Amino acid sequence: MQTSPIYTISEAAPHPLAVYIHWPFCKAKCPYCDFNSHVREQVDQQHWRNALLAEMDYMAGLQGDGFMVESIFFGGGTPSLMPPETVAALIKAVRGRWPVSERVEITLEANPTSSEAEKFSAFRAAGVNRLSLGVQALRPEALAFLGREHHVGEALAALEMTAEIFPRYSFDLIYARPGQTPEQWREELSEALQLAGSHLSLYQLTIEPQTPFERFHRAGDFTLPEEDDAAAMYRLSEELCAQQGLRAYEISNYAAPGEASRHNLAYWRGIPYLGIGPGAHGRLRTDSGWQATSTIKSPERWLAQVQREGHGLETSTVLTPQERAEELILSGLRLGEGIACESFTAATGLMLQDCISPTAAAHLSELGLLAQTPAHLCVSPQGRLLLDSILCYLLSFHPSRIARK
Repeated sequence: MQTSPIYTISEAAPHPLAVYIHWPFCKAKCPYCDFNSHVREQVDQQHWRNALLAEMDYMAGLQGDGFMVESIFFGGGTPSLMPPETVAALIKAVRGRWPVSERVEITLEANPTSSEAEKFSAFRAAGVNRLSLGVQALRPEALAFLGREHHVGEALAALEMTAEIFPRYSFDLIYARPGQTPEQWREELSEALQLAGSHLSLYQLTIEPQTPFERFHRAGDFTLPEEDDAAAMYRLSEELCAQQGLRAYEISNYAAPGEASRHNLAYWRGIPYLGIGPGAHGRLRTDSGWQATSTIKSPERWLAQVQREGHGLETSTVLTPQERAEELILSGLRLGEGIACESFTAATGLMLQDCISPTAAAHLSELGLLAQTPAHLCVSPQGRLLLDSILCYLLSFHPSRIARK
């Protein structure tokens, strides 16, 4: 199996770098969402633009030179609520601070309710070349349950508009909803695949802590499908997407060859990335080692600190090689390609086989859930449904982890 490097150190070429910019505002808060998103009646756009630019300057100083930006991602929240002028200013600022790849991927997340053609065209003119549209469902009752503000017709119109304006696009769907059967999912996903371009994200509904859905679920207001039905829907997702040429390159993401989200691959492969904006996380490759950063989650507190100090950092920690190794195992095994041992060692200075339980790895391999060679480690297709348990088993009993508890 061909794999891509987690992170390859080369003195001859700039190291790859990704930039994440968080816009924390939404028109409404979805009941399933645990992202750092907030509803505000008014937003001072100029203050926010200046603050994001200031924090980018600060983060650039932390990361240092020798990097080339390969992806920029505007996430949220609902970044399509940003003025296109702000998006253009931030893209221009990135280009002014680092070399940028000729094939840079610049993604912006959008909702169908903010899909005016004029605004989408303005985002394209600002430099966005990939749109990620939050459709979530193609059934009216499901959209209502999920608290979405758009209706099916708006989603279809937004998808049509997106395909006309952006060279690359993706959209999200949520499955394993209350009352949903595998056959119903087959029908809905088949419709979605007729609308999809070269990428699709399919997420199983989970109940996240401290969300309205957690309260409703605990109170018995709704129940999720049985595990066997949810598993059947996952297998259907792989089967139907494959028939359309979209392969599962990650546990919840499907793409045609060469069309995977390069920004998300940066996270899962362990490439350095900057996190800018409230609640954003980053992983920087600095002279002192891998540095984990996180910013203040409250938009107002973040803005005040940036205006006062030039950044909204809340934590900045140098990771030990063992901590970074564990992160790369947790993220890398989400990918169909898995982890290349040589690249893992280049990124951490450690041997992959020394960072997992050999007993667990052997047992999982015997069960057909893990594929392991001296050069490579990946979860098998049969193991994807058990990924969380596999990761826990591989890491929980390893001596280095026990020593850190």
